[in-house]
Amino acid sequence: MALALLAAFGTSARTIEEIKKGGTMLVATEGQFAPFNFFVGNQLTGFEIELTELVAKKMGVKLEWKALSFDALLAGLRQGRWDIAVASHGITDERAKAVTFAEPHYCSGGMIVAKDPAIRTIKDLAGKTVSVQTGTSYLDNVKNVPGLKEAKNFPSDTDARSALVAGRSDAWVSDRFVAIEALRKNPGLGLKMGELLFVERIAAAVTKGNTGLAAAWNKALSEVIADGSYATLSKRYFEEDIRCK
Repeated sequence: MALALLAAFGTSARTIEEIKKGGTMLVATEGQFAPFNFFVGNQLTGFEIELTELVAKKMGVKLEWKALSFDALLAGLRQGRWDIAVASHGITDERAKAVTFAEPHYCSGGMIVAKDPAIRTIKDLAGKTVSVQTGTSYLDNVKNVPGLKEAKNFPSDTDARSALVAGRSDAWVSDRFVAIEALRKNPGLGLKMGELLFVERIAAAVTKGNTGLAAAWNKALSEVIADGSYATLSKRYFEEDIRCK
């Protein structure tokens, strides 16, 4: 799937009717969060990318993608620069004040990863430096760890992981499935998974109050789940169904 680098189309959110009339939905993502959204060469792929394709087909629209830094995604959404953001956003009360969330398309949580096997739990993070990505729910939760020495935030999740690998942090907190994928692909790094720091529901986001678009997405997502294609896709990526139970 080629990445479409599109100009902003205005500052007001398009309704589902306007999107269907135009025939194309503009979707923003990060493209640096494997296995959910990432690039292989110049091709954007991943679980969320393929899931969005399935949902869009049910909605009867084509897709055009824009990839940019994670911390700019919701800000651009509020400015009407794209229709929807699909980039593993955890549903939080703070974010829900600024955007409208669709129904969650998977559940996960923030996984503690370290080189030192003694660093596994929340208590083990006391007095430690933890690397984490800017603008994420992982950063918000890490900051609340009792006795934490420092939360070092980085522009991308891979930068946060690299800080741990280089010894500039004692632990890295990221999505559970991202951590599993990173350890599987990089066994030589000596990283070890601990426990979940927290559990969260992940969903697509639309401009605040654009309930018609959220409802259309939810209906299409439920159809993708009902026809079995969600489970097939999920098991291909994760060997399990990652829907919220």
